[in-house]
Amino acid sequence: MTPEQAAGAAKPSVLKLGSAFVECPRTLRRARQMGLSGWAFFVAGRGAVLGDVRTETVAAAIGILAPEAVADGWEAAVRVATPSEVARVSRAECCRWGIDYLAGTKQVGRLIELVEPVVGSADAAGMPLFAAWRAMPVPADAAPAARAAVLLHLLFEYYSGAGLMAVRAAGMAPMEIILAGPEGESLAVTYGWSPPYPPVGPLVRRRLWAESVTDRIVAQAFTVLEPAERAELTALLGTLLRGLAMTPAGAE
Repeated sequence: MTPEQAAGAAKPSVLKLGSAFVECPRTLRRARQMGLSGWAFFVAGRGAVLGDVRTETVAAAIGILAPEAVADGWEAAVRVATPSEVARVSRAECCRWGIDYLAGTKQVGRLIELVEPVVGSADAAGMPLFAAWRAMPVPADAAPAARAAVLLHLLFEYYSGAGLMAVRAAGMAPMEIILAGPEGESLAVTYGWSPPYPPVGPLVRRRLWAESVTDRIVAQAFTVLEPAERAELTALLGTLLRGLAMTPAGAE
């Protein structure tokens, strides 16, 4: 399996696994305990690692969300908590999710062995969220499942950063890439983009091109693995994603 093939094959699993902790009921309960709505935590939980920055900076780094929606979430979050506190809770919830959902998976150790060099070798240029989260230390005593969850989140941010680069290279606006995707207008609304929307037809071909560029960018990091290891990793990620429907190992 080539690096580009691995990047494309792994993408659906990474995008779901690496962000699953944000939508976890226990994470949302922790956010409410902090005084944050689900949306405020959704925005600040990603952007807080950048520090005490302006809303425009967070919107630019995330990219895929409407700036007005980012402003709503970010401003609500920083009224009740510092960015460093939100970032700390976000990382802690990611680790907790890993223990809940991955601790019973026999291949956790192998997942770490395969993903760690990919994340470590990835070029972070132009990817501020990936760079910032990668620089945030993981507790030395973190359980293997927690460490695996962090690595999945880092892969998610790497793919997200690469995808944003590809969208701009395709001459598309973030809203357009959403509209041309499988969830279309419903996801655009969820992410704060308001109608009227442009026709989708002319956008589909450009979306496909942007997806292929994303894979080419991400492929750079997969070169650190051997072809058989790339195939093993994509298969393992798919197995983990299918296992999410099962009862978590340590959840209530």
